[in-house]
Amino acid sequence: MVFKNYYKILGLETSHVSIEEIKIAYRQAAKKHHPDLNVGDKLAEEKIKDINEAYKILSVPASKRKYDRTWNARYGKAQKAFSGKGERTIFTMFLGNVEQEVKNVYNKTAIKGENIETEINVGIQEAFYGAEKMIALRTIEGNIKNLSITIPQGIQNGEKIRLIGQGKPSENDGKNGDLLIKINIEDSKSFKLKGNDIYTDLLLTPWEAALGAKANVMSIDDETNVYIPQGIQTGERIKIPNKGYKDTNGIRGDLIAEIKVVVPKQLTKQEKAIFEKLNEISNFNPRNGKIS
Repeated sequence: MVFKNYYKILGLETSHVSIEEIKIAYRQAAKKHHPDLNVGDKLAEEKIKDINEAYKILSVPASKRKYDRTWNARYGKAQKAFSGKGERTIFTMFLGNVEQEVKNVYNKTAIKGENIETEINVGIQEAFYGAEKMIALRTIEGNIKNLSITIPQGIQNGEKIRLIGQGKPSENDGKNGDLLIKINIEDSKSFKLKGNDIYTDLLLTPWEAALGAKANVMSIDDETNVYIPQGIQTGERIKIPNKGYKDTNGIRGDLIAEIKVVVPKQLTKQEKAIFEKLNEISNFNPRNGKIS
């Protein structure tokens, strides 16, 4: 009879391992070959059956010793491990008097609960300064559980916060899973976040754009004064260094002010007269392809 090499199935290179090492190897192998993580692999289900079979035998000292003796008697300690198609299982050979012991140990094995993933939206100011947020989760029993989470200053868009033990319950008194919360940073009316840079609009009058000026620009945490060069156009940008978003490492991006020239919708008589006079004396025509 050809036996399956249960140690190889669990990814172990030797039989000289402890029960705890067998448990660790089992968890790693079961996670690696789980059908949900191996979509399209037709052999995944068979691999899981072999992994469970190997664990049930090797996790019980009595059946492990019997398996080791049988393997060594048939193949010798130096025989290479193998496993492949056509192998016949020796699982039933070891059930005998230890069947109930195997079941008891397997049923008592602590299995960590699954992680839960969710996401929440936070404002750019909340992310910049840090904030406390409340989220509501529905439990397996259908109840609502409210949790308070701390948004650290400078968290990145898409970063996840982990709440230890707030995931799905474990089996057999193991550790609960964790709750992973993805942070989505929302732009405000005034600021848009791109990496560590913050974009904002700088509104100018036609005469400020034409003549040049000094203007105050609001950043997310203060106000700064910038110089507007003569003849600046709508859509051009002015970069203000180190006035952008500050991450958790204290690295700060830039504030990018995008120019928007705004024409007054209503004019006083004097303003209208000035614009009419300008229209008479100016040779400037943006439609002839020459801006300067």
